[in-house]
Amino acid sequence: MERLIRLLTTRPSWLRGRLGVIGLPYAWLLIFFLFPFLILAKISISEMDTVVVKNILSYADGVITLVVKLGNYSFLASDDLYWMTYVASLKYAAATTVLCLFIGYPFAYFMARAKSTTQPALLMLVMLPFWTSFLLRVYAWKGLLSDHGWVADLLIATGLDQVLLAMGLISAPGKFMNTHFSLVLGMTYTYLPFMILPLYSNLAKMDIRLLEAAADLGSTPWVTFWKITVPLSKAGIIAGSMLVFIPCVGEYVIPELLGGPETLMIGRVVWDEFFSNNDWPMAATVAVVMILLIIVPLAIFNKYQAEAQEAR
Repeated sequence: MERLIRLLTTRPSWLRGRLGVIGLPYAWLLIFFLFPFLILAKISISEMDTVVVKNILSYADGVITLVVKLGNYSFLASDDLYWMTYVASLKYAAATTVLCLFIGYPFAYFMARAKSTTQPALLMLVMLPFWTSFLLRVYAWKGLLSDHGWVADLLIATGLDQVLLAMGLISAPGKFMNTHFSLVLGMTYTYLPFMILPLYSNLAKMDIRLLEAAADLGSTPWVTFWKITVPLSKAGIIAGSMLVFIPCVGEYVIPELLGGPETLMIGRVVWDEFFSNNDWPMAATVAVVMILLIIVPLAIFNKYQAEAQEAR
């Protein structure tokens, strides 16, 4: 009988190991994502009392009272300014993601096909900007794009300022700072390594024999690239795009330093609500909606992707 009880109450070692491996990431997400999100959601339905946020639960005379304020959400839904800011943030993030993919994919492909002795040096060059402060790197672009900055002078000398003006990315010839161009350029420069690294990791593991087989069957390099290389690197493209798109939506520093007052993004709105207006519930509401706008489509996409992989 004791042996039977021991067998029923003792889990196998492989099961304990599996629970430990799976449980640690979930515990990390629970502590550092779900709990802070719930606190933020709780603030969004609370009321502001001068400089502190009121508690939604109160106890008096043996009665527990729950006060939930949904006015911030209804105001957010009816105010066009907030929705225009959300759309602008998504637009800038999407443009940055496309540019990072357009620039980063050839570079990652070149790194993956380089000699094994050269790849560590190329990888170090990609990671080299991380050795410098993010704020300093962004602030340096103010000098490069301002009047008589060498990047600004180069763009003017090559006539690219006229092209940017025709595309509506700058407001006047030779004026690059505080424009759509400076904002997207700063975000592309900052988040480009986050696109290159997942792509390189994916392309470096690709089986070269597939490309050789396609060449033996008469496929041209361009057709081989589109029919074999790109589909096999889809996981790297998705991972890199998510690593770029998600932080770009809520970016604050780059729009503040390079975008100017006309390029309003949601990160800046959250900052203004928190620190300028001292309206923490409204700021939390804006942040909660921003998180849901990102998380919900990602969850749906991952669900359908998992179902498609199981159907294969």
